[in-house]
Amino acid sequence: MFDNLTDRLSSTLKKLKGQGRLTEDNIRESLRDVRMALLEADVALPVVTDFIARVKEGALGQDVQLSLSPGQAMIKLVQSELVKVMGEANESLNLKAVPPAIILMAGLQGAGKTTTVAKLGRWLQENQKKKVGVVSADIYRPAAIKQLQTLANDLSLDFFDSDLTQQPVDIAKNAVEAARKKFLDVIIIDTAGRLHVDDEMMAEIKALHAAVNPIETLFVVDSMTGQDAANTAKAFNDALPLTGIILTKADGDARGGAALSIRHITGKPIKFIGVGEKTNALEPFHPDRLASRILGMGDVLSLIEEIEQKVDKEKAEKLARKIQKGKSFDLDDFREQLLQMQNMGGMSSMLDKLPGINSVPQAMKDQVNDKMLARQIAVIGSMTRQERRYPDLIKGNRKKRIATGCGQELQDVNRILKQFMMMQKMMKKLKTGNMANMIRGIKNNVRGMRR
Repeated sequence: MFDNLTDRLSSTLKKLKGQGRLTEDNIRESLRDVRMALLEADVALPVVTDFIARVKEGALGQDVQLSLSPGQAMIKLVQSELVKVMGEANESLNLKAVPPAIILMAGLQGAGKTTTVAKLGRWLQENQKKKVGVVSADIYRPAAIKQLQTLANDLSLDFFDSDLTQQPVDIAKNAVEAARKKFLDVIIIDTAGRLHVDDEMMAEIKALHAAVNPIETLFVVDSMTGQDAANTAKAFNDALPLTGIILTKADGDARGGAALSIRHITGKPIKFIGVGEKTNALEPFHPDRLASRILGMGDVLSLIEEIEQKVDKEKAEKLARKIQKGKSFDLDDFREQLLQMQNMGGMSSMLDKLPGINSVPQAMKDQVNDKMLARQIAVIGSMTRQERRYPDLIKGNRKKRIATGCGQELQDVNRILKQFMMMQKMMKKLKTGNMANMIRGIKNNVRGMRR
């Protein structure tokens, strides 16, 4: 998400950074480029107009003009205005209600609403330690009910059944009552979507809202629809007292217009952003962090939080103790590292949050393929326990057997053994405490992964 916008803004602001001082001419020229970049990202015109006006006013102010590095001051100003457009700070869910707190999910068909219900349930379960129930009031799509049931079972969420003969209001009321009897903290109600906003859908969801009086009414919207997403959200907001927005499919080829338009047009905060298909791919929306990513500064805070939440600390400590005792790093350990990386969304998810990643050539970024991660794990899984513990045994016929076992080529086995050896060397340097050697090892390992 935002790749094109990031490239355009970074290029424009880089020119300003090299200027000795800011003048009306170079400010005007830069803001023209910024305006075009925002419009190409499908940001709504009123949002772009207001944004440019505020940046121009700030750029011509004394604080920027008298700065020792006016180009950097201008970048800081653009970042600050981006944050304001998207809502200043993350607004968390309000769950202060007599249990169960009711969350009503609204949105058009195809926005990823049902999947988002499951993602939000998992997030509340893992991060807020809540007991969560889910129910589908979508009586028009039997597949939606079955899909939610499957996801709920996979995530150990309480699922309340419904069928096509019931009315949505009755489904919701019965589920809330059942959740109360089971002493659940939260119940999330999935509603029917349509291909477009219509009177029948609005009447149904208004009746649902009036019947259950949810504490949170969240609008789920596909970020790939650009400023249309903001206009659809406005239509729902006119009919319902929305409390927030969830943007989905932000990992796709989205231009970013929805994220930059929706708060301005609806006045409602974006509370979460979906960044992948897996049920753990839902993040709280932090405007300041996203503004940094848009400007190519990365999002190290989110990366650190992700590592803290998803890395198995017990396994990491066990490996550290093993290395400190002088025991060798084997292929079981390497496989565990790959699995931990996969659990965090893969290399591409992590790279997206690193500062300066937009300056890395696209050809090099394309080589970081998360499918390769799964193939590497499969290669190690095809080895015997003895081979994983004693990698030196893997020669000749053993390599062929491993390749056949996981349906891959001999060169794939050779490649992962080469990467393992690099990682093993790095672990030895880590044991000695020589940081310079360790950093050199990391760089060599990254080069090896690209070959």
